[in-house]
Amino acid sequence: MTLSLVAPRKLLIGGGAVQQLPALLRELGLAHPLVVTDPWIVSSGMIDRVLAPLAEAGIAAKTFSDTVADPTDTVVAAGVARLHQEHFDCLIGFGGGSPMDTAKAMAILAAAGPGQAMRDFKVPASADRAALPVICIPTTGGTGSEATRFTVITDTANDEKMLIAGLGALPLAAVVDYELTFSVPPRITADTGIDSLTHALEAFVSRRASPLSDIYARAAMPLIARNLRTAFAEPRSAEARAGMMQGATLAGLAFSNSSVALVHGMSRPIGAHFHVPHGLSNAMLLPVVAAFGLETGRARYAEAARIMGLAEAATPDAVAADRLLAELRALNAELGVPSPRQFGVRQAEWEAALDTMAAQALASGSPANNPRVPDAAEIVALYREAYPG
Repeated sequence: MTLSLVAPRKLLIGGGAVQQLPALLRELGLAHPLVVTDPWIVSSGMIDRVLAPLAEAGIAAKTFSDTVADPTDTVVAAGVARLHQEHFDCLIGFGGGSPMDTAKAMAILAAAGPGQAMRDFKVPASADRAALPVICIPTTGGTGSEATRFTVITDTANDEKMLIAGLGALPLAAVVDYELTFSVPPRITADTGIDSLTHALEAFVSRRASPLSDIYARAAMPLIARNLRTAFAEPRSAEARAGMMQGATLAGLAFSNSSVALVHGMSRPIGAHFHVPHGLSNAMLLPVVAAFGLETGRARYAEAARIMGLAEAATPDAVAADRLLAELRALNAELGVPSPRQFGVRQAEWEAALDTMAAQALASGSPANNPRVPDAAEIVALYREAYPG
C-alpha cells in the first residue's frame, strides 16, 4: 500500500510568528505579494500586523479586501482581475477561512485556460495547478485552511457551495500566530473551534483515514478538547489560544490527507442556502451525524473519546462512544450553538430545500467517506433531526 502525504513546505507556528513573514518571503524567493483579506481586517487596522513588518523590510505589498464571508466565484473573479493589474509573485491569505480560501481559488483560477470558471474545478475535478504560490496566515483557530489542499467556493448562479480539491489549493507556507486570535469574539471562537474538532474527528473516522492522517488527528483532538472551553470563556488566555491554533492546523493536516465526511457534506448546502457560517453549520450537525455513524464506526468513535480524555483505555467501546456523543452535545449547549430553527431558518423554507441540499451533499463526495454511508433519504432525515430547537 502506498500512502500519500501533502503539507505546506513550511509552517511557522507560535506567538509573534507573523513578524517573521518578511524573512519567510525572502527564504522562498518572493518579493511582490498581494494580500487577500476582508473589509473588517482593513477597517480595524489589523491589516497592519502584516503590512507593517513587510514595509519595514522594504516589501511594498498591495491589498485585495473585497472578500465575503462565504467566498463566491464572482469575488474570486474580481480578485483575479486585480491580480492581473500588476506583477505579483505570490498571494498572502490573511484572515479566517474565507480570505484564505479566496486566495487559494484566485491562484487556481488565474492558472485556468480561456473561458474556464471556478465551477470547472469542483469535485470530482482535480485542481492541481496554481498560477502563483499562496501563503496563509489564519486569524481564527478553526478552519485549518492554512494546511489543506481544499477550498470551498459558492457558485452564485446555482446557489451551491463547491468543494474544490487539489495541489493547486495547497499553500506553499503558513504562519500560525495565536496572538492574532486574542480579539476573536466568543461566537466565532466557538464556531471555528467546533469546526476544527469536526475536522479532526471526521479525518479520524473517515473511510479514507490512513496511519499518516491519524498522526495529525490524534495530536489535534486532545489539544482542541482541552482548550476550546477556556478559549471561549477566557479569550486572552495565551495557553488556550495557542492550543486551539495548533489544534486547528493539525486538524487541517489530518483532513487534508484523509478527507472530511458527512458533516461537511451536509454543512456546505446549509451555508449556501441559508447563509449559516461554515463552522456554525458544522456544529449544528456534528452530534446528530456522529450518532448516525456509530452503528458502523463505533470503534473509531470510541478511540476518539479515549484520545480526547473522555474515557480510559479499558473503557468498552459502547461506553466510550456514548461519552463522546454526550461531550459533543454538551459542547453545543455550553457554547450556545443554535439549531437551524433558533438561527432563524423558517421551517417551510428548510423543508423546501431538503431534497436539493441532500443531492448537493451527496454530489460533493464527502458523505461517501463516512463510516456509515447514507442515501438521500437518510440525509433528509438527518437534516430534519438537526432542525428543532
